[in-house]
Amino acid sequence: MFRASRTAALVLSLAALVLPFGAGVAQAEPLPENYNFFAGIPNELTNPGGSLPGANDFGCKPTAEHPRPVVLVHGTGGGQQTNWGAYVPMLKNAGFCVFALTYGAIPGAPWPISAIGGMGPLENSAGEFKTFVDRVRSATGAQTVDVVGHSQGTLIPTYYLKHLGGEGTITNYVSVAPPWLGLTTLGVDALPAYAKRLGVPETSVPVCQGCGEMTADSELIKKINAGGTPYVKGVNYTNISTRYDEAIALPQGQVQGPPGYTVNNIVVQDTCAQDYSEHAAIAGSKRAAYMVFNALDPAHRREVPCMFVPPFTG
Repeated sequence: MFRASRTAALVLSLAALVLPFGAGVAQAEPLPENYNFFAGIPNELTNPGGSLPGANDFGCKPTAEHPRPVVLVHGTGGGQQTNWGAYVPMLKNAGFCVFALTYGAIPGAPWPISAIGGMGPLENSAGEFKTFVDRVRSATGAQTVDVVGHSQGTLIPTYYLKHLGGEGTITNYVSVAPPWLGLTTLGVDALPAYAKRLGVPETSVPVCQGCGEMTADSELIKKINAGGTPYVKGVNYTNISTRYDEAIALPQGQVQGPPGYTVNNIVVQDTCAQDYSEHAAIAGSKRAAYMVFNALDPAHRREVPCMFVPPFTG
């Protein structure tokens, strides 16, 4: 009897020692969240050409609570680490499978130039996006993905949807500072006509071939808006814009959808006058990030804080 009691006590003692370690393995520590547009740059410096912690885990399986993987699509000059330091931890900590790519990098360029994406023709970049989405869907078993795009990263998935057979593969499409109708600031919308007079293609802009294609009235923007709208029926759209965007005039991003389309337009200053985010800061601020989260997961909405958001960093 005494020996049995002693054995039971020993088993219980060992269980008390082992269980905390087992629990620690099963439940990973939360990733640190840093709401700043430059939050991902230290990771690029320490892990050149890599992925942010929590991103691009192709063994990740979506859950019933978050059934679709989220694909993050950076803007011009961005990359899978440098553009999304504020977003990957937030989404991964919430239980999403999170993926990000660097598209449109200069072929054969050494690091750090190789980390600068969005330089190539948008049609080619959309092809890279298609390949990446196909890989994500195959690895996770998900029929559709959700997309968060910033700036040029809102045009790439649309070209894929409309012209590369992507229809039916995206459920929620959240666009941060989207240039749906093309860029008009600083008179750049005159460039396509000027290029035609010179007899040169819109992709002839040195270094950044995709930049010329993003101007209003370019052939690419016409393809994006084929059928009279940049949207595709059956996709849930959320557009998040700022009045202080130095690259995209507000009407270019707050485009209404035709009847039967699901489009939610948000201007960050409409709910908080202290928000001075511009084109970069809107992709790093906690306010905009929580707006994105609520669009992806309306069943678990977070209260969007009204707080001072400085320009450039967020």
